[in-house]
Amino acid sequence: MSARLSALADSSPTLLAAAVTAAGAIATLAFGAIVGMPGKELGPLALSLIPAVLLTIAAAAIAARALSGASIRHRILGIVGLGIVVGLVNLLILAWLMYLDGSQALHLAVLLLYSAAAGGGAAFALTQATTGAVDRLSATARSLGEGDLDARVGPIEAEPELTDLARSLDDMAARLQGSLERERELEAHRLDMITAASHDLRTPLASLRAMIEAIEDGVVAEGPEHDRYMAEMRKSVASLTDLTDDLFELIKLEAGAIEADTERARLRDLTAAALALCERAALEQGIGVRASLGDAELALCSPRLARVIQNLVQNAIRHTDTGGSVAIRAGLDQGGIQLLVEDDGEGIPAESIESIFEPFWRGDSARASEGSGLGLTLVKRIVEGLGGEIAVRSELMRGTTFAVSLPAA
Repeated sequence: MSARLSALADSSPTLLAAAVTAAGAIATLAFGAIVGMPGKELGPLALSLIPAVLLTIAAAAIAARALSGASIRHRILGIVGLGIVVGLVNLLILAWLMYLDGSQALHLAVLLLYSAAAGGGAAFALTQATTGAVDRLSATARSLGEGDLDARVGPIEAEPELTDLARSLDDMAARLQGSLERERELEAHRLDMITAASHDLRTPLASLRAMIEAIEDGVVAEGPEHDRYMAEMRKSVASLTDLTDDLFELIKLEAGAIEADTERARLRDLTAAALALCERAALEQGIGVRASLGDAELALCSPRLARVIQNLVQNAIRHTDTGGSVAIRAGLDQGGIQLLVEDDGEGIPAESIESIFEPFWRGDSARASEGSGLGLTLVKRIVEGLGGEIAVRSELMRGTTFAVSLPAA
């Protein structure tokens, strides 16, 4: 019913006023009948209500047009004024129809004027909170539109509708501010990535260019020196390939590809595939790699975990001296997978622990080491994308442990 009245008020305030006024007249007659008013009095009362209803409808139509676009305070005061006018005119009609004598009409008029004045004062006072709340909402919306994302309405003492609107506006502003801050952070991150990638691309490209020019100019003749140049060129090409592959993989992760994955594989198979890719580097450096997956070997997980294991093992091999060892251990803990990759290598300085997952970060002692500089960044992005966490424990000259915790698939 309230929804229909609201729709009627939105479409035509005059029709709503007519409907309410007619209902009031009918209720008045019904009340008279209930309290025992004789029929000879109900008839004249009904006739006297007709001009009163018409007057009220006409006044409502005039007020609706006059108050269109007015402020809340002016609207409320205008409605109070309309009530005064309608009441006085109805009082004159009753007096004219001789239902009231002059003295009674005067007394009622005075009481009506007093009631109207009191009602107007009360309406003015009560609208202070409402208009103040609307002013704060308007000012906050204007500030947000001008780019001040710190603007907030804050708590207001007003009607529930305005309170809910203020809360919604503040929530929207907070979400908008957070979204823009994340966008700025992402843009800054992209710029850092581009700068770092340009730096890391420049070195192998410059090396390739110098060696190719040396071969073309005949500076390097056929023989061992030529073979050494070719090996260095293959190494530079491999470095460029690794870097572009990792950049492409990182871009896919930024696009939210992990959340769309539904494929699952056994941890045992993923670990075997990752170690197969690390086998050659381990053999060349004389490093032993072993895996002990315990009760987690048959656990189902995302195939992307193979890349996590591969990158962590490659990083361990790269920073472990000849004769060292790398171990992969896993187990189930409260339904999740706990994965450890441990080495007995050179370790990481305590002040560098917080930086190792940053793109292209390399410690001073590893500036010339192989790798794209994105391996650990990819590891962290994949783990977090899978809803897990990664932690690092390290001790100089004693080794490093990467601990990966993943929820059950």
